Amino acid sequence: MPVITLPTPYGGLEPHQLSGLSPFPNTRATAERPWTRVAYAAAHVVAKPLDSDSPWTTGGAIDWDATLAYREHLWGLGFKIAEAMDTSQRGMGLDWPAAAELIRRSVALSRSHPGADLACGVGTDQLAATPDVTLDQVIRAYEEQLAVVEGAGGRAILMASRALVRAARSADDYLAVYGRLIGQASGKVVLHWLGAMFDPALAGYWGSDDFDTALDTVLTLIRAHAGRIDGIKISLLDQDKEIRLRDRLPDGVAMYTGDDFNYPVLIAGDGRRHSHALLGIFDPIAPAASAALQALADGDAARYAAIMEPTIPLSRAIFEAPTQFYKAGVVFMAWLNGHQDHFTMVGGMQSARGIRHYAEVFRLADRAGLLRDPDLAARRMRTLLTLHGVE
Repeated sequence: MPVITLPTPYGGLEPHQLSGLSPFPNTRATAERPWTRVAYAAAHVVAKPLDSDSPWTTGGAIDWDATLAYREHLWGLGFKIAEAMDTSQRGMGLDWPAAAELIRRSVALSRSHPGADLACGVGTDQLAATPDVTLDQVIRAYEEQLAVVEGAGGRAILMASRALVRAARSADDYLAVYGRLIGQASGKVVLHWLGAMFDPALAGYWGSDDFDTALDTVLTLIRAHAGRIDGIKISLLDQDKEIRLRDRLPDGVAMYTGDDFNYPVLIAGDGRRHSHALLGIFDPIAPAASAALQALADGDAARYAAIMEPTIPLSRAIFEAPTQFYKAGVVFMAWLNGHQDHFTMVGGMQSARGIRHYAEVFRLADRAGLLRDPDLAARRMRTLLTLHGVE
């Protein structure tokens, strides 16, 4: 196996010998037992660097072929896809017109794949979150995006709204806005509670900075519309808070963990309740996560834990603060594994992380068995190191 010299977290250099080929298959056998957990992967978008002159100001072009091919890869591993709800790109490089086109293309593609499933992000990112924004404007922005999703034949994930934070004056405003949207949706929706660590502009969501107060508001909303809500994704990176909400959900309303730090134990559950998953980390760790979820479905909890445990340090590195830049590590992994032929991101977001971060992601991905071609990964890592002055 190749040996590569990598920067250390403290600024030095050290050799790293790669472990070997990934043990995880790139497709899931159709004869395998159905999973006991619903698992959505929040899939990334592949940029088209030759068509992107000023990605920081214009966002940049999308390579539709590579973007859709990656969705086929995830479907082949058994995942559902959470489309166009990536919080590190929506509003940070991927604008609403591009997100709408992504939704239309992905929903259309899903029809040609038996068993393929997806749900699509509905937000308000076409509306500037200015101090004078109004609730009516927020509702109209949500309705515009909901119409696009449902017009394409998709199902809605109601994303958190920066504009709603600015417009709302109380918890009742959140209840009114969400109640109206849930009532208009043609099918069940997924709610999304996103913490400020993912997007600082969402501080005080649901009308309060106090978790218990916000929790009561969310539960009031869910209980009032339980028959119209498929579930809620919570992304607070705090397993105790997720469990507290999970334990109080009405029957028939699912918990979708968005906790990229503690997902293995939350998905496994406590013997009474468990979380399903809607995770950004399932994009880069898809082969391992697929194998682990299969082990869980087969009743092999020990194998599930053995596969998942090495992915936790990798996920915590990718999602380290500032957490909103996590997608840089996700796209880096896709490049290392040959899913795209460049390491360039929509909005130029690859610049959000430094070379020591990428070196640590490389090490941890190798230890988790997630480099499917070590020689290719090493060549590409050396290219990146050379660009950063590391020979």
